[in-house]
Amino acid sequence: MRSHVLLCAAALLLVGPTTASFDGNLNYRSPSGRHPRLGIDIGVVERRSWKRGSIAYAPSQLHFTHGVASGDPWPESIILWTRVAPSAESDASEVTVDGTAPLYSHETDKYVHADAHPICVEWKVFEGHDDDDDDKGHGHGHDAYGGASPRLVTSGTAYTTSDVDYTVKVEAKKLQPLTKYSYQFNICGSDSVKSPLGRTMTAPTKDDDVSKLSFAVFSCSNYGAGYFNVYGNAARKNKHDYVIHLGDYMYEYGKSGERATKPAGLVWSLHDYRTRHGLYRSDPDLQLLARSSAWITTWDDHEFSDNGYRDGFSGLNNTEDSFLKSGTMVSVDTRKVHAVRSYFEWMPIRQTDLDDGLRVWRSFQMGKLLDLVILDTRNYDRSITDLYWNKNYINRISDDPSRSMMGARQENWFYRTLSRSKKRGVIWRVIGNQVMFSRIFENDHWGTNGDAWDVG
Repeated sequence: MRSHVLLCAAALLLVGPTTASFDGNLNYRSPSGRHPRLGIDIGVVERRSWKRGSIAYAPSQLHFTHGVASGDPWPESIILWTRVAPSAESDASEVTVDGTAPLYSHETDKYVHADAHPICVEWKVFEGHDDDDDDKGHGHGHDAYGGASPRLVTSGTAYTTSDVDYTVKVEAKKLQPLTKYSYQFNICGSDSVKSPLGRTMTAPTKDDDVSKLSFAVFSCSNYGAGYFNVYGNAARKNKHDYVIHLGDYMYEYGKSGERATKPAGLVWSLHDYRTRHGLYRSDPDLQLLARSSAWITTWDDHEFSDNGYRDGFSGLNNTEDSFLKSGTMVSVDTRKVHAVRSYFEWMPIRQTDLDDGLRVWRSFQMGKLLDLVILDTRNYDRSITDLYWNKNYINRISDDPSRSMMGARQENWFYRTLSRSKKRGVIWRVIGNQVMFSRIFENDHWGTNGDAWDVG
């Protein structure tokens, strides 16, 4: 009996650290606590890795394929992101399960072939960073300190697998407010395979007397339509404190101009969305800005599909006719789940409310200088918008008081947030939203833009 108890204790000791490390990768969590099946069953992933005959990857087989990124700065913590994998390609087995199986069940080979080998990653945060050289630390085994040893502030371990497209997202805690840091990932036990060195900065506390903050603001970045020179210019000039992206960070279109896209056509499946995110993060200028600053992001329509609203998009609505005509057998809700899942895997963003998978609206208190309020006027609970074929209808109902761009829950939160901000006496209230405020007259036939604030 005693030996049996000792064996059980030993097993628990083995499982405990592994479970904690899987939990440390935020991408295994469901974007919604009410829908745990959108998360990954860590127990299943662990048991898969115990299969006989499985051989773990050697460090030389692995690569940090898409750089590093940081985001959603708080006074005492920040989100760090990377991807480490045997290939830059998204795992082709990571597609939606067909038939009556749960949408995101990853019960090994019962449904899909999943990678049996968890990849162990160590992450470290160091005091300060070198602002003078953006290109140091780019590649294996280099840092930006010229051989010096910066002071280690905090560190941790996390695992990743094909279940989350080999992405890693961790929260670095116990940091100091309004402080610059550098950070780096490496394969566990290996000093030779390292990520590029990233740099970031935490937010001030709400009571800090901050006199100046600078933001680099972006939107509507279509890879297929041109080049991301503006990302590279902002990174090299290094005149900002944080990056804000107001949406359309990624487009779902196929090739639409200068550069070829992957996949070649529209994105529909989970694998499609992951592949498109990977394409964007392969861009050298985006990688440079991602590793040099903390990002604060929200989504617009093209992270999902063109002119989206609560119940559909311009090219796909929640009707049988639209579903059949699309030829993809992907519903509006399924496509939204694919977009949300891949966005949270590939972006350095916190899940603000684990009980609300579509919530990205949140706020940041930046000292006594400003409150930054990030909205979702597109996907959360927006009434029907201009879908191109319904312009006359949208013009007729544009003054209907029951229409909403945010939905009642977000509107109430927005009002309370602005009221608290005014009460605490900050100088500025900065609103980040994805839809144009200005009235835009398109032409004599259609009149104003039916997708903007005053009509949409």
